[in-house]
Amino acid sequence: MTASTAPGFVIDDLSLDPYAHGFGQTPDGRTFTFQVRNHLLHVEVYRPGLSTTVPDTADVAGTADLSIVDIDVADERSVIAAVRDAVTDTEHRLDHLRVESPLSTWLHRITSLLDRREPSHARC
Repeated sequence: MTASTAPGFVIDDLSLDPYAHGFGQTPDGRTFTFQVRNHLLHVEVYRPGLSTTVPDTADVAGTADLSIVDIDVADERSVIAAVRDAVTDTEHRLDHLRVESPLSTWLHRITSLLDRREPSHARC
């Protein structure tokens, strides 16, 4: 299902249930995902200009967690509104962070790759 609620804000996929989830794009071209887990709506907004269709943890630019107490996870409009608000709030926080240089971005990605390496085992 595709749902557009604001100019440029698009939810490309939306599944409704107690574990609602989906993904979409912001007006500036960032992608985002969302899912309900542990009674929270968890939203991840990714950095712009991704070269892959499956973002990695190093690609996460910002996150938001909202309680689902006031969200009807069975109602499309309620979920879309909550996701839109969470994405907008996350983007505003990102706009106020310092702009990273290409070098710091590269170092961050290398560090995340090194963190995923399996530990070496000593041979007997």
